[in-house]
Amino acid sequence: MGVIEEFIPNSGTYIEDGVIHAKNAGYVLIDYSAKKVSVYPLARNINIPRVGNIVLGNIETVQNSLAVLRMIKIGRKSSSGSFTGLIHVSYVGFRYTETMFDAYRVGDIVRAEVISDKNRAYHLSTRGENLGAIYAFCSRCGQILAFKNKRLQCDRCGGVEKRKIALDYGSGAL
Repeated sequence: MGVIEEFIPNSGTYIEDGVIHAKNAGYVLIDYSAKKVSVYPLARNINIPRVGNIVLGNIETVQNSLAVLRMIKIGRKSSSGSFTGLIHVSYVGFRYTETMFDAYRVGDIVRAEVISDKNRAYHLSTRGENLGAIYAFCSRCGQILAFKNKRLQCDRCGGVEKRKIALDYGSGAL
């Protein structure tokens, strides 16, 4: 599309090694007076994640400092494709979290906020009362964990686990 010495990247573009690229296929709009280049999508009403959106998804991978979330919903609508986001341990909550295994496990259903889309990756945060796991599953037997006495406990095997949960955990609100 151009280089940063020539144009200022605008909506629908990103920079890689000083070159401006389109994020999606679409119509190119070049504003020569403002030196801006934009790309507007070909399809209308597609639902893709944007910074500030609240997304819902399930945790696919957990490592010490990172979890990968597969997005199911963006806002109140279903996702228009297959999108994944990254939750870093420093964006789990406002309190210190030593390891991501204390916050989420594979299979958990989590509500998060898109905080960045830099480098073609969606970065997510679960800082906030209404963000975090809305359903979590027992690591031993797979049963949905119940929130009892300010902790998550398995009714089947009796296990107690740690998670960063949303205020409405287990209410059924997806």
